[in-house]
Amino acid sequence: MLPDRCVRTVVTSPPYWSLRDYEADGQIGRDDALGDYVKSIVITFDKVRRVLTDDGTVWLNVGDSYTSGNRSYRAPDRKNRARAMRVRPPTPEGLKPKDLIGVPWRLALALQDAGWWLRSEVIWYKPNAHPESVGDRPTKAHETVFLLSKSQDYYYDIDSVRGPNDRRLRTVWDINTEPRRPAGSGVGDHPAVMPMALARQCIKITSEPGDMVLDPFAGSGTTLLAAQDMDRRWAGIELKPAFVDLIRHRLGL
Repeated sequence: MLPDRCVRTVVTSPPYWSLRDYEADGQIGRDDALGDYVKSIVITFDKVRRVLTDDGTVWLNVGDSYTSGNRSYRAPDRKNRARAMRVRPPTPEGLKPKDLIGVPWRLALALQDAGWWLRSEVIWYKPNAHPESVGDRPTKAHETVFLLSKSQDYYYDIDSVRGPNDRRLRTVWDINTEPRRPAGSGVGDHPAVMPMALARQCIKITSEPGDMVLDPFAGSGTTLLAAQDMDRRWAGIELKPAFVDLIRHRLGL
């Protein structure tokens, strides 16, 4: 168990609701109701609060999704076959088929209600976003990253990362997604790898060398690898044994 107040910043991306099946016992987001999904992450963050320093922060990357129209599966998109799922949660009460659900903001507001300071919404713009077959809305080319803090005052190095033309960093970040690698190279075994550039930027802004960085949904281990490369200590939690092996491989453990 991690001691109290030992983590300076958290950089994490929990499983997205209704978008992936990680085939792991106890996973969230695959077949639980939307309210239960939000509640599960809020409970997890209650535990994160204990280990976070009083001036600590959380960077939370969450993707949005659309209602399924009560279909119990997702057929593969011909332009993105990894989207297929054998099981999908039912359409949340009060929403209509094809509705954009607003998952990131539902979660952010629940965390705000739970006592977190909601300090910023960052739009992660993906210049190389994957094409979609849908023909009645724009192709999605962004995800949301929220900056949350444990207290009103927190560590934030405003000069550590500068935007275009050396301006102060804005709330739209252009960061390419990282394509899945061929088999045998490691990260090809994970369907949703966080870009290293995103993890590094978050870590650089809200921690210093020697600080502890935590990812409670470690996935492919990108946050941990970025922390290690940037002379931070790190801790990660991951449910799926195969992903734990992947993390060990990437970290050279």
